[in-house]
Amino acid sequence: MRVALGGTFDPVHDGHRALFDRAFELGDVTVGLTSDELAPRTRAETRNVKPFETRRRELAAELDDYAEEYGHEYQVRELTEPTGIATEEQFDVLVVSPETATGGKRINEIRRERGKDELDIEVVDHVLAEDGKIISSTRIVRGEIDEHGNLTPERDGRPVESE
Repeated sequence: MRVALGGTFDPVHDGHRALFDRAFELGDVTVGLTSDELAPRTRAETRNVKPFETRRRELAAELDDYAEEYGHEYQVRELTEPTGIATEEQFDVLVVSPETATGGKRINEIRRERGKDELDIEVVDHVLAEDGKIISSTRIVRGEIDEHGNLTPERDGRPVESE
């Protein structure tokens, strides 16, 4: 199968890794990585995002391991619009998180309008941090958790005294 998924991936965390796992289980993967112009428009909260080339290198380092483990190929392509690469003919499956499932439905509407087959939408559940909340890049950048969902010593911006 030919699998598509997309995002900003800054920083990469265990929630993203769950998406990668499912994508590589299904087949060869194309990851749409938001451009420097698109990345701020796709964020619920304004924050600095690393430059595209830095994110591409970091993402490729992660994906190399999945490609080797699953025996599938991958490529990373620049996304310049939210519906991105998934409206292209060659894909069979779109891997999404629960909050991007609506975007998957919109992509299938566009595909129908263009006379293309709909994609199977694979929704991958959120990965939770040790506090039971969703792991997100924003929480990591704020210093609440690390990439694996472990609470950091300075959560909520206040130092936590060690015993």
